[in-house]
Amino acid sequence: MSEFRPRGFNILPLVIKNLLIINGLVFLAQLKFGEVTLVDDPNFVPGHFLSDLFALHYWGSPLFKPHQLITHLFMHGSLVHIFFNMLTLWMFGSTLENMWGPKRFIIFYLVCGLGAALCHMGVLTYENMRLNAEINNYISDPSLANFNALNAHYDLVNSSNQQLFYPDNQIKIEYGKVFLRNYQIAYRDSATLGASGAVYGLLFAFGYLFPNSLIYIYFLVPLKAKYVVTLMILMELVSGIRNSAGDNIAHFAHLGGVLFSYLLLRTWNRRNRQNFY
Repeated sequence: MSEFRPRGFNILPLVIKNLLIINGLVFLAQLKFGEVTLVDDPNFVPGHFLSDLFALHYWGSPLFKPHQLITHLFMHGSLVHIFFNMLTLWMFGSTLENMWGPKRFIIFYLVCGLGAALCHMGVLTYENMRLNAEINNYISDPSLANFNALNAHYDLVNSSNQQLFYPDNQIKIEYGKVFLRNYQIAYRDSATLGASGAVYGLLFAFGYLFPNSLIYIYFLVPLKAKYVVTLMILMELVSGIRNSAGDNIAHFAHLGGVLFSYLLLRTWNRRNRQNFY
């Protein structure tokens, strides 16, 4: 297959419509509880009630609950975040749902989202273990070398606050230990939210099944889907590897959605079935 265009009411199939509604309602609830804002406000301090309950947390955090592996897919961090996720969901997911039907599509969407969460959890495990080891090294030996190693990985200090942490006397060393313990807890309890992992899975599936269909970059530049998907994967891989200080984007969750999308498509193709139940 190279191209598929839904017509009529199939432009907004059942599952896509309900996913858009659910994500929209959850975003409104986040607005109500002060967890997101519609405007760029530098003084905005987000709440955490819904995020603590339903966003994805590291399994070593007291905030982690198993249901978060799914519920984080319906939460977003900003208006831009939800807009582009839902736009991509509709643009590429509609084609897949029209081809597969609602049951197969929702299974695919949730499996990609769950796979993305599991891959991200593996990355969180590694990152938290590394952070704990480096903090423990500094606490047991508050030397300049251990201080610099921490700062290189996590960008903890800058020119304005460096003297507060520079380990040149016991007061600063004790202050640094308290700061690092608080940083360790905040890092452990940080939340991940958004449908991006599942959406990346859908985008990969579209490129896999319709490689020669044209995607218009910025609605102007036509590019075949297979090239868009390849470029997307490479960019996420490079960004994930280079993300030492952190850019607040779960790159390996996106790649996890792509991986599980590929595995599921290969499994279904081997079975060579028109419908999946």
